Formats: sequence, C-alpha cells, structure tokens
Amino acid sequence: MNIGIIFNSVVTLSVLGILFGLGLGWASKKFSVKLDERLDNIYNKLAQANCGACGFSGCMAFAQSLLEGKVNPQACPVTDSSAIEEIAKILGVSLKKEVKKLAVLHCRGGKVNASDKFEYKGIKDCISAALLLGGQKACIYGCLGLGTCVQICPFGAIKMGEDNLPVIDEDKCTGCEKCAQVCPKGLFSIVPQNKLYLVACKSKDLGKEVIKNCKVGCIACRKCEKVCPTSAIKVIDNLAVIDYNLCNDCGACYEVCPTGVILKRENRTWKKKI
Repeated sequence: MNIGIIFNSVVTLSVLGILFGLGLGWASKKFSVKLDERLDNIYNKLAQANCGACGFSGCMAFAQSLLEGKVNPQACPVTDSSAIEEIAKILGVSLKKEVKKLAVLHCRGGKVNASDKFEYKGIKDCISAALLLGGQKACIYGCLGLGTCVQICPFGAIKMGEDNLPVIDEDKCTGCEKCAQVCPKGLFSIVPQNKLYLVACKSKDLGKEVIKNCKVGCIACRKCEKVCPTSAIKVIDNLAVIDYNLCNDCGACYEVCPTGVILKRENRTWKKKI
C-alpha cells in the first residue's frame, strides 16, 4: 500500500475531526440552555418536603415554576414565612398579607359520643375499614379513628387522642391538605387560623337519625342560621356550614347550638359550649 495515500488519509481524517470538534463546540454554545443561577438558591430556601401541597411534583419543579413566573412563592404552604420573603426578594415580587391556614376535623363523635354498628378487626387503616359497609361507626359520616391521617401527615402534626379522634398540633400543621385528601369520610378541611368557630360534624342524616347515632352531631335545627347577622352559616343537606368569607366571629351560632356541635377556638384548642 502506498505510504503517501495512508498519510493523506490520516491527515484528512484528522482535519475533519478537528473541524467537527470545532463545529460541535460552537453548536453547544450557540444552542445551550442557560440555567438561571437563582434556581439552586431558591430551591435551597424551600422546605424541601416534596409533599406536593403546592400542586407540583416536588420542590425543584416548584422552584422552576417560580422562576418562570407561573406561581407566587406563597403557593408553598410548608416553607416558613422568612424563607418565603427571601425568595420573593430574589424574584423581585411582592407578597400578599395572608393568614396561616390549618387543618380542622369536622367530627367529635369518637368512641364516647358515637356508637358502633359492629366490631372492626381488620387492617388498621381508615380507607380499608371504609370499604366494609362504610366502616364500623353507626354514623356513616363519622371518623373511623384508625389514624390514616396520622400516618400520611408529612410534618407529624396529627396524633390520635384518647377518644380515638385525630388531634392537630397547630404549631406543626402547615395546611398542606394531605389529611383532607386521604380521609375517606372527608372530615378535614383547611381554614384560616384566625377564625374562631367550627361546625364539628359532617352528617347529612335527619336529626332523628343523628341523635340515635351520635350525642354531638348536627340535627339541622336551623337555630344557628336564624341568629347569624351576616348569613354566614347555612343549613345545607341537613348540615350547618360556615362561609368563612362572611363570618365575623360574633359567636351567635355558638351560643344557640343545642347539641354543642359548633366549637369555639380558645387557647389553640377547639372547645364546645359548657
């Protein structure tokens, strides 16, 4: 084989390699996606719980959406307020003055006030128990007391009380809605921390049936509805419901409730009228 041909081939391939390398280098710079240096800074300031309460798959996805202007920093309910303020400064956005929101339980039946229709000995999980005739409680709307909400809470904000009812620690609760999402009876809701009154019942049964199954249920007497000066409480489907946008915390409903199903928040605890 001619040495000259081999030499020329090697030189040609070398030159082509250099040219292709230079071309790829230019293309990588030309078409590269520049990462915003603020991304890691924002991510590190988030709670990094990856709980999904913001509606995104995780904290990194939330941080990216913040940079893209798709969401406000306050959409994360679990990051503390000081970190949210720092993130807002990084982004150059303003924050709204918001009241912290907490999870509340709309049931006070428990093992003392509400009867059972059978003894449940299955899996200690509310979802599983609910599959068996709606659960063991005579009130089909009542708390089953098996603590699935305790297990799902990513912040350890819920524990089971002596009456087999969930107890929420306001200091730890972030209003992430995990408990509300997992409860098969829909007994949790998220309310502003500064509101003082709560209807602790979800039963839509007629009053006679409620009295038979539970000592502290709503009997739809409408006394609360009649005395409310702002029309903030209405009986809907046999159940009193408070509209917190209208409620002025006057307490009129609390005073007239005959079953004590309307609770008042005192010293960070929901209490019924004595």
